[in-house]
Amino acid sequence: MNQKTLQTLEFPKILEQLAGYTAFAASHELARALHPTTDLAEAQRRQRATSEARRLMDLKPNISIGGARDVRDLVRRANIGAALEPPEFLDILATLQSARTLRQVIVKLGGLPTLAETAQTIQDCPVLEREITRCITERGEVADDASPALKRIRSELNVAHNRLLDRLNDMIVSQGLQHLLQEPLITLRDDRYVLPIRAEFKGQFRGIVHDQSLSGATLFMEPLATVELQNRWRELQLEEQREVVRILRELAKRVASDGQIILTNVSALAELDLAIAKARYANAIRGVEPQLVSSKFQVSSSTLGNVEPGTWNLELINARHPLLDPATVVPISLHLGRDFIILVITGPNTGGKTVTLKTVGLLSLMAQAGLHIPAAEGSRVPVFQGIYADIGDEQSIEQSLSTFSSHLTNIVEIFKLADSRSLVLLDELGAGTDPVEGSALARSILSRLLARRAMTLVATHYAELKAYAYTTPGVENASVEFDVETLSPTYRLSIGLPGRSNALAIASRLGLDQDIIEEARALLSPTQVRVETLLQEIQRDRDEAAAHLAATQAAREDAEKIQRRLNSELRQLEESRQELRAQARAAAEAELADVRQRLRQLLAELEATIRREQVAVAREQATATLEEVKQLQQEVAALPPLARPPELVPVAPGELRLGSTVWVKSFGQAGEVMALPDEHGQVEVQIGAFRTTVPVDDLEVRGVKPQAPRREAEARPARLEAAPLVDLQLDLRGLRAEEVTPVLDKYLNDAYLAGMPFVRIVHGKGTGVLRQVVRDMVAKHPLVKTFHTAEQHEGGEGATVVVLAV
Repeated sequence: MNQKTLQTLEFPKILEQLAGYTAFAASHELARALHPTTDLAEAQRRQRATSEARRLMDLKPNISIGGARDVRDLVRRANIGAALEPPEFLDILATLQSARTLRQVIVKLGGLPTLAETAQTIQDCPVLEREITRCITERGEVADDASPALKRIRSELNVAHNRLLDRLNDMIVSQGLQHLLQEPLITLRDDRYVLPIRAEFKGQFRGIVHDQSLSGATLFMEPLATVELQNRWRELQLEEQREVVRILRELAKRVASDGQIILTNVSALAELDLAIAKARYANAIRGVEPQLVSSKFQVSSSTLGNVEPGTWNLELINARHPLLDPATVVPISLHLGRDFIILVITGPNTGGKTVTLKTVGLLSLMAQAGLHIPAAEGSRVPVFQGIYADIGDEQSIEQSLSTFSSHLTNIVEIFKLADSRSLVLLDELGAGTDPVEGSALARSILSRLLARRAMTLVATHYAELKAYAYTTPGVENASVEFDVETLSPTYRLSIGLPGRSNALAIASRLGLDQDIIEEARALLSPTQVRVETLLQEIQRDRDEAAAHLAATQAAREDAEKIQRRLNSELRQLEESRQELRAQARAAAEAELADVRQRLRQLLAELEATIRREQVAVAREQATATLEEVKQLQQEVAALPPLARPPELVPVAPGELRLGSTVWVKSFGQAGEVMALPDEHGQVEVQIGAFRTTVPVDDLEVRGVKPQAPRREAEARPARLEAAPLVDLQLDLRGLRAEEVTPVLDKYLNDAYLAGMPFVRIVHGKGTGVLRQVVRDMVAKHPLVKTFHTAEQHEGGEGATVVVLAV
């Protein structure tokens, strides 16, 4: 990838931001050295790794590399035989432990194949970890148990030290020496214990002078009586140091022997930490994984721009430049490759043309580097073999190059490399020279890029390029919009329409004399005036169409939400009805089984306890009871099957009669015709306890409901009468608190008898008294299963939904 392009498009700034999310030096280096790949499979692998890291962070928000350190330099030192310090061994231990833990987490979670592939390269070093743990304490010191010799030496060292201090303490409390001491204390000079002796008593104290105070009044002297004790203590210290060095060198040899494994683990940790850093960066910029496709150009005929659908196209949806403030940046949407491969962008200065070019180029580089891009889902980016940009004023005084010469030098270099697998970004093409010659040169350059089938974005002010884009297949116009009222750009990109100059409109808004403006307008050719007027009208029509489309889409979404809610409620009603039927069937069958069991027990008892002549009478009674059981069995068998729809007959409007039984397709329920179709084709139908109107073509006739023969069981007084028709909603507003209880109790009883699964009680918000009375009552009512506050669109706190125990 062209290094100059990376600098021009500010890709290194993206890498600096990414590096800020890494956790240690090794991954920091990887982030700063990240380079876009030109291999499609590798770019897709990088994108998968970033997506998996985002899923990993969702599952484990605090995931990290733990206490890992960049220990590569320590391994190199160990390889050349250098000794390492105890804290450095702890860094190696922490790195090995963190690597093992991270590998276990990723592999155990599953569903992260790309990260797991990297994690599986991490290897354990159990012997090295065990030796470091045994030899080095948590405080970063060599442990006593690091070797038997060290343990012995330190034991003797402790004894020698205690003996020395005991002797010195005896001396400072001795009556014969107290008058010689400046202070009764023991101190160190040159790693030897000394006493502070007054200078005037030097001749009375037998010892070796090691130091004196600044005033010269005190001499720090080592008593001759402790010289041998101090010598022994010092000898043991040196012996301890030699043993510690030996232990550290042996431990360093173990590090060197496992050095390649440690380096591999550090490399794997860096890769995984970089993936986690990419995930954190993607979350920060609200990025998405783009679909990566091949940059190979395909055409269905020799006509340029007639591109086959499929692999070769770039599409960015609501893309944002990642280095701009996300709160103020205006997203852009554009595509290349479907109908055209060159996009000519026109519009006013500071309108966003250059930002558009940089956004497309920078997001393409990010995608090929494995970074998610700040755009909407559905964005797709080809993996380009080369991205070339000529953006900005690169006038060079040192090289005596003008702006035009600098741009042309860049274009010459681009022409050496650009082909059908390239993305070319040209800012102010042909600028910096005579407009006539500059526009002619610009058209020629675009024609050559079109012939090479290089995907190209061009920002320009030349009107001739607008016409060129309009008349040339494979080339399309685009514009950045400008608000003449506020004299400011909107930064919105509009494809298919060239930009307007707006020069006269801006001059008028800034207060230039109207006579001058009118004279300038008169100098314009009629064609130019018509074009400007036509562009203005087209833009206005497009804005109105977009507004209408947005309103229609919003209304459609609201309707779909309502439809989904109604369908859900109907499904719940049907499920409740089927559940009740199943419970009734199960209860009846259980009752029959119980009766049979009791009959068997009764017959057995009768046969065992009564006389033979009474058995016949008992059997006759049992037979009658059995006949009753058979009658119950027939009633159970006659229950309708669960959710088995009847055979349906297509309906014709003339066949409907009052009282006809019909199947309402949209509700999935049977109902009874209560009123014939009106002039709009609407039929009034009773469905259970609800009455509604539906279109006639939503009905299927089932016929007139036959009168079932009256069974004897129906005449039993225990049967309930037909359930009354009950409204779904009870409005209590306007009632006093004491009037609520009888009204609500009767309504709940009627609703329960009607088989309604739930009702809505409207009590209003007000002071909350009615709401409290209602909720206190339904909380204790035997027919209420549960209750809750209504949804916002159903009344919110002003209504309570009561679920009945039907």
